[in-house]
Amino acid sequence: MIAITISELKNVVCKCTKCDLSQTRTNVVFGVGNPNADVLFVGEGPGQNEDMTGIPFVGRGGQLLDKMLDEIGLSRNKNIYIANMVKCRPPNNRDPLPEEIDCCINYLRWQFKLIKPKIIVCVGRIAAIRIIKNDFKVTREHGVWFNKKNIEVMGTFHPAALLRNPNNLPYAKEDLQKLQTKINEIAPQVYN
Repeated sequence: MIAITISELKNVVCKCTKCDLSQTRTNVVFGVGNPNADVLFVGEGPGQNEDMTGIPFVGRGGQLLDKMLDEIGLSRNKNIYIANMVKCRPPNNRDPLPEEIDCCINYLRWQFKLIKPKIIVCVGRIAAIRIIKNDFKVTREHGVWFNKKNIEVMGTFHPAALLRNPNNLPYAKEDLQKLQTKINEIAPQVYN
C-alpha cells in the first residue's frame, strides 16, 4: 500500500475488507483532527456512536474526552489528531481481537508516518498494550512516559472506563496535566 496523503490513506481504508469487522460496519472510523498534529491520541476501536457517524470518540465517552482536553487547551478540531487501533466497530462494542488489530495495524502505522506526531497518548488498555508494551497495566502505569522510536508515549484511562468508574477521573486529569507539561517541553507550538 502506498499512500501519499491522509485523504488518500482514508480512501484505501474505507475499501478495506481484510477482516470480518468490515462485514458489519456502518462506517469506517478512520480518524479526525489536524493531520499535522504533534499530538496523536489512539483508542482501541469505534463503538456504536462512532460506527454511525464515522468519527472517533463521539458518544458519552467522547464528550468526556473533549471536555478534559479542553481543560488543557487541546481540541480535535485544532491541534490534535484522534485515531483507533481498528477502524471498524467490533460487535457489541467488545474489545478488538488480536487478529483484527493485526489486520488494521499497518493503517495506523501509515497514520503515524503521515502525521509524524511527537507525542502519542494511548487511550485505554488495548492501545497501550499494542503500542507501549504487552504487559501494560493502566491502573499502575497510566501517566508514565515511554520513549518509542523518539516519540514520547503515555497510556491513560479510556473515557468509557472513567464513566463506569469515576473514581479514576482525578488520575486521568493528572495524566492530562502531565501531557500538557510534556507538550510545553517538546512541542510548545501545539498551543499557538
